[in-house]
Amino acid sequence: MRIRLHGTPAETAAALTALARVLTVNRVSRPYPDRHPSTRHRIYLDATPRKDSRP
Repeated sequence: MRIRLHGTPAETAAALTALARVLTVNRVSRPYPDRHPSTRHRIYLDATPRKDSRP
């Protein structure tokens, strides 16, 4: 699956860490900044559900 994270660098880093606990993250894109003066950016993940994760 492809997931887009949008927020501040700290927010996207925290979300990536949390998602990596339940998903296998295969690829992380470079950060794409929003237009100035925004302090947010986007990163894209390619991920798959972990076989060992339980709901």
